[in-house]
Amino acid sequence: MVLLKMQFTQQKRVRLAQGLWLLSWVAVMCGAFIFCLGVYLKTELLRRAEVMDNTEIHVVPNILMMVGLASMGTNWVASRVCQDSLDASRFPRWKVLLLAWFVVAALLCCLLVTVVVLSYALQGSLEESLKVGLRNGIRFYKDTDVPGRCFQKETIDRLQLEFRCCGNNNFRDWFEVQWVSNRYLDFTSKDVKDRIRSNVDGRFLLDGVPFSCCNPASPRPCLQYHLTDNSAHYNYEFQSEELNLYNRGCRQALVDYYMGLMNSTGPGVLSVILIQMSVLLSLRYLQTAVEGAMALEDPEGDSEGYILEKGVKETFEEVKANVLTMLKFGQVDPTGTEEDADADNTEKDPAS
Repeated sequence: MVLLKMQFTQQKRVRLAQGLWLLSWVAVMCGAFIFCLGVYLKTELLRRAEVMDNTEIHVVPNILMMVGLASMGTNWVASRVCQDSLDASRFPRWKVLLLAWFVVAALLCCLLVTVVVLSYALQGSLEESLKVGLRNGIRFYKDTDVPGRCFQKETIDRLQLEFRCCGNNNFRDWFEVQWVSNRYLDFTSKDVKDRIRSNVDGRFLLDGVPFSCCNPASPRPCLQYHLTDNSAHYNYEFQSEELNLYNRGCRQALVDYYMGLMNSTGPGVLSVILIQMSVLLSLRYLQTAVEGAMALEDPEGDSEGYILEKGVKETFEEVKANVLTMLKFGQVDPTGTEEDADADNTEKDPAS
C-alpha cells in the first residue's frame, strides 16, 4: 500500500518546485544559523577551559557545527534539484544522487534531535567538570610564578567579577586553601608564624577572600579578612550579617550560564528540524511526482506523488533484507575458500 499518496497536475508540480526552492534556501540559512550557534557555544566553552576538568560537553557545539555545514550543502543541492525538476532532460541525472540525499537529510535530523537531548543529558557532566576544574583553579590561585599556572589568578579573579560569584560552592571555599603566595608572606611576622604552625599541612590559611569576591552593590566597604571574627569589625555579626560578598558559588553560576545557552538553542534547533523535515518530504513528493509523469511519457500530464511506494512495515522489511544481503555478500565463505585452495593444489600437482 502506497503511503500518503497525492495527485499532482502539471501546475501543482510547478508550484511545489517553486515553493520547495524557496524553502530550501530558507533551510540553507537555518544551516548557517546552526553553524554560527555551534561556533559561539564552542568559543564560550573554550574561554572557560581552564576551569573545566574535561571536554565532554564540547560534543554539543561540535555536532552543531558539523550539522550546520552539512545542512547548507544538502539544502543547496535540494534547490538545484527543484530547478531541474521541470526539465525532462536534466532531472534524470539526479535520480541516483537523491537516494543518498534522503539518507543524509534524515541523518541530519537525527543528529539535531541528539543535540537537543545531549543539551539536557550532559548537565551532570558539565557540573562535575566545573567542580573539579574550579577546585584546582582556586588551589593554584597563588602560583603566579609557576609556569603553566601564572595566569590562574587572573582567570579566577575575572571569572568571579564577571559572573558575580565567589569560590566553588561559596566564599567559604577560600578558607580551606592558601591563596596568598609565600613570596608575599613575611615569615618574621608572629601572626604568619602562628597561622602556619596552627595548620597541620603548614599552610597559611585565612578566613578571608580575594578582592574579586567583593560585591560593589553593598553599602558597606568590603570586608575581605577576619570574616569569622565578630570583634574584628564594628557592628558586625558573622552568622547573621549579610556579607558584602557574592553569595553564589562560581560552579552554580557557570552551570546556569551554559545550561541557559544550550537550553535556549532548543527551540531554534527544533524549528530547524521542522524545516528540514519539510524539505525532505516535499522533495520526496516532487521526485515521485516527476518520475511518475516521465514514466507515463507525458511530462505535462497528471501523476501521483507519495512518500513510500509500500507501507512502512513492508519498506522496513525490504530495507532489512537488502542490508542483510549486502552483509552476506561482504563476508568470506570459509568453505568456499578451502575448496578454492584444494582446487589450486590439484592444478599444481602433476601427479593428479
